[in-house]
Amino acid sequence: MGKLRVALIAGGWSREREISLKSGASVHNALDKDKYEVKRYDPSKDLLRLVQDAKNIDLALVFLHGKKGEDGSIQGLLDLLDLPYVGSGVLASALAMNKALSKELFRSAGLKVPKEMVISRNQDIDPAEIFSVLGKRVVIKPVAEGSSIGLYICATGEEIAEATKNTFAISSEVLVEEYIKGREVSCGVLGNREPEALPVVEIIPREEYRFFSYTAKYLPGASKEICPAPLPRDVCKNVQSSAIKAHCLLNCRNFSRSDMIVSAGDVYILETNTIPGMTGNSIFPLAARTAGLSFSKLMDRLIELAFEA
Repeated sequence: MGKLRVALIAGGWSREREISLKSGASVHNALDKDKYEVKRYDPSKDLLRLVQDAKNIDLALVFLHGKKGEDGSIQGLLDLLDLPYVGSGVLASALAMNKALSKELFRSAGLKVPKEMVISRNQDIDPAEIFSVLGKRVVIKPVAEGSSIGLYICATGEEIAEATKNTFAISSEVLVEEYIKGREVSCGVLGNREPEALPVVEIIPREEYRFFSYTAKYLPGASKEICPAPLPRDVCKNVQSSAIKAHCLLNCRNFSRSDMIVSAGDVYILETNTIPGMTGNSIFPLAARTAGLSFSKLMDRLIELAFEA
């Protein structure tokens, strides 16, 4: 039997392009070249080549982060090409990318989520009303971005005005959430119909970072990721069950990673990522390694799950 012909798709057009390229490089290094014949594609310049090559590709590995990659766009193209791929389909990708819609789904299923308001670009903003509804500190972020891009923590009306101005520059809708003080954790999930949770990771940014920002995520040494998280057993079980529930509610395939806050024993889900980062600093490979899966074996498992779905 010949090698599996794999298209590794990374790069793209989003604000997370550089992280996507790093994920792609890490995945390329991890793939067993005795099993896979790998060709790389950057949709920002190789989209036509991908379409032309589709009939000679067995499987696509999609590691595009952010818009036009993690929101269902590239997945729709691959579906049209009848090309199997690792990761969630169009609906799950689009739902997970839209934090306001996914939160409504989580809330309706009994998962705890922070209270929120959604503000449109042309809507009047009343900081006093925001604070009266959501509390003394709020989190402002785009409705549909990743990697903490455009995320701010605000405690004054002036900070809200500045944050919304900056966030509206990259998004037509802004999500304003109550700020929940607690321990930031993340939990990966592997599987399709019977998914399993990976060990929980606790994220502790260095003191100079107010939260797990873009820089704190990707600058080596800017944050400490502890796996397994030093949390009570019942709390870890709650985090893992919440991650599995989110994965199933969104109809995710193969893998996902959900970010949460643990506060006073309660677990609040913030968002679910359908294409977790795969860089040297990324959380998902760390959790998989803790569970006994090397990066290479993790790729093998994701490919198996793609054909199982």
